[in-house]
Amino acid sequence: MYQNTTHSYGRVARAFHWLTGLIILGNIGLGLAASRIPLEQIELKVQLFSWHKTLGIAALTVASLRILWALSQPRPVPVHPERRVETFIAETVHWLLYASLVLVPVTGWIEHAATDGFAPILWPLGQGLPLVPKSPALALTMAAVHHIFAWLLIASIALHVAGALKHALLERDGVLSRMLHGTRAGGRRAGHHRLAALAAAVVLGTGAAYALTTRPPEREATTRLEQAASDWQVTAGSLGFTVRQMGSEVQGAFDDWTASITFDPDSGEGRVKVQINMDSVTIGTVTDQAKGADFFDVSQHPVAVFDGTIRPEGDRHVAEGPLTLKGLTVPVTLVFDLEIRDGVAQMRGRAALDRRNWQVGQGYDDESTVGFTVDLDVALTAQRAGT
Repeated sequence: MYQNTTHSYGRVARAFHWLTGLIILGNIGLGLAASRIPLEQIELKVQLFSWHKTLGIAALTVASLRILWALSQPRPVPVHPERRVETFIAETVHWLLYASLVLVPVTGWIEHAATDGFAPILWPLGQGLPLVPKSPALALTMAAVHHIFAWLLIASIALHVAGALKHALLERDGVLSRMLHGTRAGGRRAGHHRLAALAAAVVLGTGAAYALTTRPPEREATTRLEQAASDWQVTAGSLGFTVRQMGSEVQGAFDDWTASITFDPDSGEGRVKVQINMDSVTIGTVTDQAKGADFFDVSQHPVAVFDGTIRPEGDRHVAEGPLTLKGLTVPVTLVFDLEIRDGVAQMRGRAALDRRNWQVGQGYDDESTVGFTVDLDVALTAQRAGT
């Protein structure tokens, strides 16, 4: 029989139950293993997290189909309706399981969509979600909630399994056989505890509140650079970069930097000195890793400096000079477009850098893991002093 009765589970419900269990247990193992792998084994860590995320999408799909099927079917009656407290606890755990099966992958998916690059989902349908912006704050929030909900799911599964074993080994009342073989079990029809759903909602709400109040705050640069004296004062601008990680583009940026600019619009020549607060870097979920000794080594080298000359080159301009980063100085050429109107200059430029020249990403010699080329993107608006 494919459909449920009031005293047994049909083949479809049983198939969904065991398939969901296999996927969830496998994914819990993947998640725990991936989170415990050190960053020195970044390739393995990323691969396991990619499989974890991909299997999470599969779990969400199967769980959603299972819930829709359950809504269309009669629910078998409790085997011991006279045990009101036990029945109430069992129903609360079931509500927690159903809700967690949806909320755990959804919060993980939102976290993934809100950040860039790290451990892509292994499918061709893209990495983002509609209405989910790229936001480190949102990613941190969803990561915290996902973590708590995952542990609530694990606790619910443990209670569910313990209850099933109790019925099978101690009471031998057919509860487990009802899900294994579709055996009839249960007594008279009894109403379900509506308060069980409310209790499950309270548990989940408490977990979410705990996650939101205890999650680590976004790390910000501990010190800010002082504004540099300049003939052209920067009024707005961005300093970002792009690198490929495990085949996916990851966007990063520096929030705190200054530029001291001298420039003659008539000759198209000048100088620029840019100081970058390396502690202000953000790059999705790997920001802390980027600040570490293997990459920018922010604690030992907190400021990077570019000191270049500006000259025209055809319809564009070039800023050329040394970039000092991590104590190493290497020449850099930045080609940019420039437009000046009424004493206000707007520029946008790009430079391709090789991270190995500054020993950034030491130990990551496989380009398929972390790309060698880093594309630097600069855009700014500056106003000439006195205008």
